[in-house]
Parts: sequence; structure tokens; C-alpha cells
Amino acid sequence: MNKIAIIAMAFLMSFGQAFTQDKNVHSKNMETTEHYTFTLSDNVTRTAVTFKNRFGITLSGDLYLPKKSGNEKLPALAISGPFGAVKEQSSGLYANQMAERGFAVVAFDPSYTGESGGEPRNIASSDINTEDFSAAVDFLGLQKNVDRNKIGIIGICGFGGFALNAVAVDKRVKAVATTSLYNIPRVMSNGYNDANTVEQRTKMLEQLSQQRWEDAENGQPEYGAQPNKDKLTGNEPQFIKEYFDYYKTPRGFHSRSINSNGTWATTSAIGLVNGQILAHLNEISPSPILLIAGENAHSRYMSEDIYKQASEPKELMIIPNAVHVDLYDRKDVIPFDKLETFFRMHLK
Repeated sequence: MNKIAIIAMAFLMSFGQAFTQDKNVHSKNMETTEHYTFTLSDNVTRTAVTFKNRFGITLSGDLYLPKKSGNEKLPALAISGPFGAVKEQSSGLYANQMAERGFAVVAFDPSYTGESGGEPRNIASSDINTEDFSAAVDFLGLQKNVDRNKIGIIGICGFGGFALNAVAVDKRVKAVATTSLYNIPRVMSNGYNDANTVEQRTKMLEQLSQQRWEDAENGQPEYGAQPNKDKLTGNEPQFIKEYFDYYKTPRGFHSRSINSNGTWATTSAIGLVNGQILAHLNEISPSPILLIAGENAHSRYMSEDIYKQASEPKELMIIPNAVHVDLYDRKDVIPFDKLETFFRMHLK
């Protein structure tokens, strides 16, 4: 089993590397410097902001506010994800929608990605990506128009797992919702549906460990470059086709998105395999959890498993006929009214 095959066992490296492309192809046709993959509501303002996490990394975000909020203190939400995406994609769309509904919302780029700081680039970390959410809560709680006793979190895809992990330890967060949840460390360590053997995991780690020697010799990480692919062969798994339809077409493409236009550092996988999350899932209680997943999503089992394991109060909402990426941007599919009701009920 070669290095690429091993990394492709899991979501982190599979489509993020398989879709690497010539960076000039889409930038000319699909976007400008200020490109967002959705239209800002006439009833919402958006302001670029920055804030630091406890590791000293400067995070870049957008603060969305309802225009007619006046001087009232607002309930607030921090949103990030999907894993490998940027704030101009799905998280920004969610923030726009929730601000329309009266929330102050910050959508942010995680550490080492997008416009956020951190070197080298395109690094993932269970610890740091969990901390990023708490840093966003720090930021929201300092805003004069935010009620710091009414702060919630929405995590999309892989940042659903990190969102739950953050709320388990950050008792300032009063409610958490996830959509198309991925437990990235679980998938990296065990493969999809926990199908990897111990031998496969060991082989992956052996090769990743050797990669550290190469990175040390080169003075920089390897990013797993592959031949450019702007088209699929047709033989890929269905979920890869669905990711492609979002990240590699005008629907969701963004030049700063790793999944649209880049690759993760190969050795990011090491920390994710070894840095498991959700060991204290039951300690989120009494803060409520809302898990939203598509009926036909390949990731559905992860939301269902969390629902079984978590303590009350908890709720699982399965969206009929939806696949994983439908909950990235399909406004007719994403249950924004349910999200509003959930947070209105629990942010008080």
C-alpha cells in the first residue's frame, strides 16, 4: 500500500488531494478577491474581524449582524466548517441566515487555513481546532451588542465534531448544533464505518512517521501533490462525486478553500489519529445538542452514534432524501427554522 493509498483511506486526504488543480483555472472565471458563494441578505451587515486563540494564532472571521437590532443585546452564534472549507462558503451562508433571524454570528476560518494565521499552512489539529471555537466565543462575549450568557455554536461537517468537543469543556456555551457531522479523528484512525484494521492503521502511521524525516530534511511539509483533476472519471464513490459538485463547481468553489484548491499537509493525519475527541461527550449535558443529518448521507452513522452516546437533552433530526453536502448550502434543505427555534429556546 503506497503513501497516497493510505492517506486516501480517510476523508481528510481523500478528496482534498484528489481534487487538487491548477490554481489559475477557476480564479479567472468563478470569483473575485471578495468572492462569497452566497448573496448577503439586505437585512444583514457583514464586517471582517480578527481575534486570537489561546495558542496566539490570529483567526480571521466575518461578523454578521441583523441591521435592525438597535441597541439590544443579541443572542450569538459561532460557526465553522466544513472541514477544509472557508468562511466564504458554507459557514458564511449559515451565518447570513441566522443573522437574518436575529442572531449576532461570527463565521471564521480555522487556524492554519483560509485567511487565518498559523504556519505552516493547511494543518489540522484536534486540540487547536477545538480551541478555535472557544476563541470565537471569547470574541463574541466581548462585543457590546452581544449577551454573553446567550452564546451557542454550530459546527458543520468535521467542525461538528470539534464543536461538540469544545462544548464539553467550555461551559459558557449554552447550546450546540451540528449538521452533516464528521468525527474527523475517528475516520482518520479507523476509516469509514470503522473498517480499518489495526494493521492498516499501523502501516499508515509507519509511512507517516517516515514522512516526518522527509519533511525535516526538506524544511517544510509535504502536501501530497497529485495530478490536477478538474474532472471525475465516473468511477469514484458517490460521496466523492457529491463533494466535487460542491467544491469544484461554481456552486461552492473558493480559491482559499483547501477542498477546492489545495491539499492538507500530509502529516496532519498523525495528530488527528492520535488526538481523539469526544471522550467527555456526556459532560455537554445539561447544554442541549441538536444533530442534523441527511437521510442518504454517507456520514449519517456518525450523527446517529453521537445521539446514542450523548446524555439528554439531545435531538436527532434526519432530513429526508438529503445527502451530506446538501446541508452545506441548499437553503431549501437546511432546516434554518429549526435551528432558530432550537437556539431561541435554549439561549436564555
